[in-house]
Amino acid sequence: MAVLPIFTDGAPVLRKKADPVKGMNDNIIQLIMDMFETMRSANGIGLAANQVGILKRIIVVDLSEVEGMENAKPLALINPKILEQQDKWVMEEGCLSVPEIRDDIERAKKLKIIYKDTNFNDIEIEVNGLLGRVILHEIDHLDGILFIDRIPPSKRKQHTEALNKIRHGEIEVSYPIITAADVQV
Repeated sequence: MAVLPIFTDGAPVLRKKADPVKGMNDNIIQLIMDMFETMRSANGIGLAANQVGILKRIIVVDLSEVEGMENAKPLALINPKILEQQDKWVMEEGCLSVPEIRDDIERAKKLKIIYKDTNFNDIEIEVNGLLGRVILHEIDHLDGILFIDRIPPSKRKQHTEALNKIRHGEIEVSYPIITAADVQV
């Protein structure tokens, strides 16, 4: 397994819509394993393939390091689709691609999704709470949406300076990154 660099805000790949995975192969399995390794090494709980520069509809989630969720099983979701959303709740979010910025985001509290597992079987599940929030956050990535896009414009202004630093590569994090400044070199 390999730790892949994570693209940060301003990198064009984060604003593109990912393509569906057509079938399983060794490259997809390796990508999923590398995504888990990358996410864990960055102390994340979710990661989308866009974030590591791959435009495939794959996300990984592992909440087992979250207090009270130690028994949560890691999930790899291929081609996830939201079937239903209910209720709303607000919680602070952050993102490995937008380091050091956190803000309150409103999302659905309950959802029903369908996805393909690593055997390429369809799985339909209902989720809520933090798991649902992480899945919605990561599906947004697959559609080229960042959590900062969900902050009201008046409130987003508070993050302008920090976002400019991220886009110019003027940040330090404990995991490998590729900034917009790196991509334009």
